[in-house]
Amino acid sequence: MTAPLLSALQQRFAPYVRSLQEYRGQLTAVIQREGLVAIAQHLKTDPALAFDFLMDLTAVDYLKFGKTQRSAPTLKTPSPLPYYMTPKPVAETWNRQVQHDEQRFDVVYHFFSSHYHHRLRLRVPLAAADPSVPTLTSLWAGANWFEREVYDMFGITFTGHPDLRRLLMYPEFEGHPLRKDYPIDRRQPLLGPNV
Repeated sequence: MTAPLLSALQQRFAPYVRSLQEYRGQLTAVIQREGLVAIAQHLKTDPALAFDFLMDLTAVDYLKFGKTQRSAPTLKTPSPLPYYMTPKPVAETWNRQVQHDEQRFDVVYHFFSSHYHHRLRLRVPLAAADPSVPTLTSLWAGANWFEREVYDMFGITFTGHPDLRRLLMYPEFEGHPLRKDYPIDRRQPLLGPNV
């Protein structure tokens, strides 16, 4: 399944699909959060798709993306050729299809079909003013811990989650350490053995 999967998603969920991308066999659909549950349910229950495995769920903070030399979106792909051969550099460009200032975060879902052996990535852009997305724990039980980790590290809430609390940091930890504006020298409250 390559382009037919993306075109089928576009036809069925046109109001929610922002863009479709296929790059080196990797399929990505950028969708609005309002269509996430319907699209995810379709991916899992449609026998022609059968995405039965949520491989990963993570987030990306684009606060400083493309604003510094180190985060430039145009990169040169390293070549697998030996050092004595001169490779032709391949320029890669990457476009989010949304404005970084308006949509600071992306929640990224990686799905796999064990029956058909195909993969799909869903990206859901979120504004910094309202970083929340519906939970997928009713469809994939494994989403529980993935969503708790994203909540803990990025501060993105998952509405309808049965037990949304910190997973990696202790409950008194202040802030979200994977946000780009989290100060790296910030001191956290120390907890003694009696707490």
